[in-house]
Amino acid sequence: MQPVTLFVNGAEREVVVEPLETLLRVLRERLELTGTKEGCGTGYCGACTVLVDGMPVNACLFPAVDADRREITTIEGLVADDGSLHPVQAAFIEKFGLQCGYCTPGMILAAASLLAQQPEPSAAQTRAALAGNLCRCTGYQTIVAAVAEAARRLREQGRAGEQPGRRAQIRARA
Repeated sequence: MQPVTLFVNGAEREVVVEPLETLLRVLRERLELTGTKEGCGTGYCGACTVLVDGMPVNACLFPAVDADRREITTIEGLVADDGSLHPVQAAFIEKFGLQCGYCTPGMILAAASLLAQQPEPSAAQTRAALAGNLCRCTGYQTIVAAVAEAARRLREQGRAGEQPGRRAQIRARA
């Protein structure tokens, strides 16, 4: 057992983890952040995608001990303090970028990370950035359209290149 300090969605959390325990298990079972889904458990589907220091990772493969003192953003962390959705979340709903919703949290976090690095991605860049996230329902056209719409909104709001997550928002205000 090893104590770790995680910065999850802007909050410092202390947990004691097993040496091989995954970040996915800690998020879902210990911290009760169930928005992160487990799909395949092998890193193939991307349903468990979260951001670690702004970069997408498969939480089902990521050792929780390696998340010590790092910033983790889950789908819950994209929602603003007033409860409003992040532009990527809103665009996915409005552009029908989801159907069953199982892949959606991971897909949205991967898209948010892309938009932080590339504020106006091409369709090809979007597809490449989301290649590690599988969806069996939508056919991807609506997902690519949702990312383009989210990019437009972020630019329109003066938020182009904004890092997703609460700690990033807090740092940006300071």
